[in-house]
Amino acid sequence: MTTSTMRALVLETHQGPFKLTDIAKPLAGPGQVLVRIMASGVNPLDTKIRSGNAAHARHPLPAVLGMDLAGTVEAVGAGVTAFKVGDDVYGLAGGVGGLQGSLAEYAAVDATLLAKKPHNLTMREAAALPLSVITAWEGLVDRANVQPGQTVLVHGGAGGVGHVVVQLAVAKGAEVFATGTAAQKEVIEGYGAVAIDYEKNGPEDYVALHTVGQGFDVVYDTVGGPVLDASFGVVRLYGGHVVSCLGWGTHKLAPLSFRAGTYSGVFTLIPMITGQGRAHHGRILGEAAALAEAGKLMPRLDPHRFGFGTAGEAHALVASGRAAGKVVIDIQALDFGRA
Repeated sequence: MTTSTMRALVLETHQGPFKLTDIAKPLAGPGQVLVRIMASGVNPLDTKIRSGNAAHARHPLPAVLGMDLAGTVEAVGAGVTAFKVGDDVYGLAGGVGGLQGSLAEYAAVDATLLAKKPHNLTMREAAALPLSVITAWEGLVDRANVQPGQTVLVHGGAGGVGHVVVQLAVAKGAEVFATGTAAQKEVIEGYGAVAIDYEKNGPEDYVALHTVGQGFDVVYDTVGGPVLDASFGVVRLYGGHVVSCLGWGTHKLAPLSFRAGTYSGVFTLIPMITGQGRAHHGRILGEAAALAEAGKLMPRLDPHRFGFGTAGEAHALVASGRAAGKVVIDIQALDFGRA
C-alpha cells in the first residue's frame, strides 16, 4: 500500500525544536530518484543552519534539515539510467539551498549527487561519509593533487573531515602526519598517520622533526583561524600547497608567499546551492565507495543511537564538540544491523 505522505522533522524557526510532521511524499522528477532514507548523518554545519548561523548555506525556513543520507531507491525519474529500484545509495543530497534534507522518510534527489553505497558498509556508516569524504577529496585530490611519496600534514586528524583526509592521503601513497591531542593519538595512528601532539609540539618542532626543516608538500587545514595561519609557514619551499575547508577569516598571506607556496579553499556546498558540478560529487562518492570496499576507507561513528524522537539530542551532542565520531540518526528502524 502506497501513501501520499511521509514523516519528516520540520524546523520552523532558527534555534527552535524539530517538529515531527506528516508532509507530502515527494515524487521522482526528471533526473531524480526517490530514496527511502535509512540514515541521516549530522554535521556541525547542520547545527549551525539550525541555529541561524550559516547564511552561506542559504536554507530558508520552514525546512527539513540533514545533508548526508543513505537509503534505497524506491522510484526512478525520467532520464535516469545509473540507478534502478532497489539500489542502495548514499550522497550529500539536500539540507541546504532550499533542497529537502534527509531528516525525512523519503527524498527526491538529483541522481547525479548519488552513488551506490559501498557494499561492505552499513547504512549508518555510509550516511556518515558524504560531506566529509567530498570535502576531503576536493581539497586533497582536486586542489592539491597529492602524489605518492609526498608528505602530507593534516590539521585535526581525528576530526570528522580530518580522519577521512588522513585515510585518503594514505590510500594515495603519501607519508601522512596529523595533529591532535595526546588522547587522539591512537585514533590518528589507527588510520595510518604519524600523530603530532600539537599541545606539546609547535610548528617549528614538528617541521624539524618530520621534514628535516624542509616543510610538508601538502597541508590540509580542517580547523581554521590561527591553525590556517600556522599552515602557511610549514609548507615546503617552492611548490608547497595549503588547503583549508575553514578558510573563512582574514589571514596574512606573506608567510606563504615567502615560501613560494599556493593556497586553495574548499566550499563543498556549491553544487547543491548553484546546481553546478553535481555530477562531480557523484563521481567522488563512487571513488570513495571503491576505496571503502577495498578496506582503505572507514568512517568513525559515535556509538550513540538516535531516531526521530531524539534528533534534537543528536544535534546537541554534535554542537557540544563531545561526539566521539560522526553522529548518525536512524530514520528507518530496519537499519539496525542492516549491511
